[in-house]
Amino acid sequence: MSTKILSVGGSIVAPEYPDTEFVKEFVKMIKDYLSNNKDDKLILVIGGGGPARIYQKAFREVAEISETSEVDAADWIGIMATRLNAQFIKASFGELCQNDVVTDPTIPLTFSGRILLAAGWKPGFSTDNDAVLLAEKFNADTVVNLSNIEKVYTDDPRKNPNAKPLDEISWEDFRKMVGDEWVPGKNCPFDPIASKKAQELKLTVICAGGKNIKNTLAILEGKPYIGTTIK
Repeated sequence: MSTKILSVGGSIVAPEYPDTEFVKEFVKMIKDYLSNNKDDKLILVIGGGGPARIYQKAFREVAEISETSEVDAADWIGIMATRLNAQFIKASFGELCQNDVVTDPTIPLTFSGRILLAAGWKPGFSTDNDAVLLAEKFNADTVVNLSNIEKVYTDDPRKNPNAKPLDEISWEDFRKMVGDEWVPGKNCPFDPIASKKAQELKLTVICAGGKNIKNTLAILEGKPYIGTTIK
């Protein structure tokens, strides 16, 4: 029995509104994969995406505060968006997902179906950290982090035209890039808090573009893929 963890960025599930075409293709790919791999189970941890950022921005405008103020309140808003997205994906899988959406990865959990859905837990980190904690709980050695970027770069390519894509990077070097602090709604390849825990657990994290469904399937099947491996 093998349990694999996918941290699915909300930006690809719901960039602003739910991307129904992507979700249809993603659900079909996962169903086909599980049909061909009878011993595998999948845990999908879903992010907040556009709805989280839209409501966080609205909150800051109404409260007239900066991004560094009322961090817990903004985080809770984002967490609720992850739970809505996760419930949507859970419903889309039907009977393959028999258990409730996980909102606390530290408590005893039942995993009776083929797919388990998880969402945000509490303020202080993103759903990436929940994925790492679930990897620890279910003895998975790899987390596949699917977002809207294909690879980790040496710098932000939107700001630095000389930034280069990386095929592989160590946890030590990656953590120097992302720092140690979490800001709600922050865009980075993998949450700094999750990165620290993943390094402690000696997990491998694969960062890849989630829209490329064939590439995600290649990762699940252990075939060559486009992405960055952090270990």
